[in-house]
Formats: sequence, C-alpha cells, structure tokens
Amino acid sequence: MARIHELNSDGSVKRNFKGVKWAVIGVVAIALIVSSFTIVPAGNTGVVLTLGKVSESSFQEGAHFKIPFVQSVENMSNKIQVYETPASAVSKDLQTVSSTLAVNYRLISDKSPDMYKNVGIDYQTILITPVVQECFKSATANYTAEQLITARQTVADDVKESLEKKLQDYGIYIEKFNIVNFDFSSEFNNAIEAKQVAEQNLLKTKTEQEQAIVIANAEAEKKVISAKAEAEAILAEAQAQADANQLLEKSLTPKVIAYEQIQKWNGVMPKVTGNDGGMLVNIDLDDIENSSPSYNTPQYTEEPVDNTYPDIPVE
Repeated sequence: MARIHELNSDGSVKRNFKGVKWAVIGVVAIALIVSSFTIVPAGNTGVVLTLGKVSESSFQEGAHFKIPFVQSVENMSNKIQVYETPASAVSKDLQTVSSTLAVNYRLISDKSPDMYKNVGIDYQTILITPVVQECFKSATANYTAEQLITARQTVADDVKESLEKKLQDYGIYIEKFNIVNFDFSSEFNNAIEAKQVAEQNLLKTKTEQEQAIVIANAEAEKKVISAKAEAEAILAEAQAQADANQLLEKSLTPKVIAYEQIQKWNGVMPKVTGNDGGMLVNIDLDDIENSSPSYNTPQYTEEPVDNTYPDIPVE
C-alpha cells in the first residue's frame, strides 16, 4: 500500500516531529522525578542546600523528597572514623618526645549542618589535626619523660579530656584516644636502661641482705632455743637428783646404814675408822699385835677356870 506524504509549499516532504517531542518530554519528566528524590545512606546525615544555602533542617537515613534543581543534599558521615598522626613534644624535664597518636571520633548528627556551614567536609584537616597536636604538647609538658613511660594511660586520658573540651562545640565526639608509642633520644634511652640495671642490682643486693638477716636470725633463734632447752634439761636433771637425794636422805635410818654395812662387809677388819669428832684414825694390826699382850699366853687366876660345859639334855 502506497504511503501518502504531506508536502511543503516548496514541494519537499513535510517531516513529523511529534514522536521526538514526546520523547523529549518523557526524558525531562523522568529527570524531574529523579531529581526530586534523594537517598541518604546509612550512618550519614543529609545536609540540605537550597540554592547553595544550608538549611536548618537535615535529612536522616533513607529516601527524601527535595525540590528539583533548587535543592541539593550533601551527605556527612556520622560513623566512627580513625585519625592517626605522628606528633612530637617536649616533656617536663625537657626531653624530646616523639609519638604516634590515634583518635577515634565521630560527627554528631545534629551538628552536621553547622559543621558543613562553618568548616566544610574537610573538618579533619581543619579542626582535628591542629587540636590533637596542641593537646598532646600541653599534656606532655606536665610529665617527666620517665612518667610518660610509666603513666601512659593517665597522659592519654588528659589528652582525651582536652580534645573533648575543644571539639565538642563543633559537633565532634571523641570516642577514644590512644598513644600508640613513645620514642625518646638514644641518650635518654641509654640513661633509662642504665638506671633500670642499677635499680635491679640494688634490689638484688637488698634482697640478698634481707635473706642473710633472716637466716642469721633463724640460726640465732635456733641456738637460743637449743640453749634454753639444754638449760631446762640440766635444771630438770638437777632438780630430779636433788629430789632423789632428799628422798634417799629421808630413807637412810641408822638401822638401814648398819644393814648396808653388814651386807657389804668382806670379813676384813678396817684399817681406817672414824671417831666421834670425824677424825680418821689409821689402824695398823701389826702395831697392835706388837704393843699389846700376847693373847696366846695363858692367863692365870686364883681360881681355876671351869672349862666344862653343862650337859644339855637331848630331847
């Protein structure tokens, strides 16, 4: 089937632009619809700009409607961010301190429009960097180099407190502050090492002396206890002997003494005896025999001695 074309006055074929027109209208409509909506990612705050001016209201996470081609949205992250930087300072005793600092911070959501308006999106470089350096230098100036080593956490707490005071009004919240390391000059490190060695040697010597004193005291106490026990044993033995002597003295009657003498006599006359005065007299039997009359010589009397014995009746 032949197609009939409409001709222009000059005889050329008249073109139909209706399809292109509707296509353009459709594209413009889609662009308007797309530009009328915005999506704020999770963990962000949408700062609304109306013809470049920061609006007081802001968008939270999710999809939002905005005036196309008039309003724009700038996303500001509220997530925790880590800022790490080297820093140098001078201690209270004028020792140079080099350190690496790490700051965990986040932007407060409600303060995001003010931050964008007053500082911009590069607030880390503009605010955080100089404030961290300043607070670190101020804190280390209150401590000696040795205290910085032993009280690192205390120094970190001081720096964190100073950071919070200076950055909170800008809407920056400090989650955590860490001093990664401390580094001093080689001369100071050698001096610290020598001091530690000297203290260890002094502590070792003191410990050895204390141990020697403890051992000496123990030995002395042991000797005292031994001497005391020995003295008590001697005293007990002496007391027992005294008690035995006293008991023996009470039991030695004259009859018992005589009985003991008879039991122990061997039949030989004693050559030494004692008188009532306690003097010992030597008795020599040979002298007695020579000086005394002979007992073998018969003795005579006026009357004869009757040597007969009476008869003893036998039953």
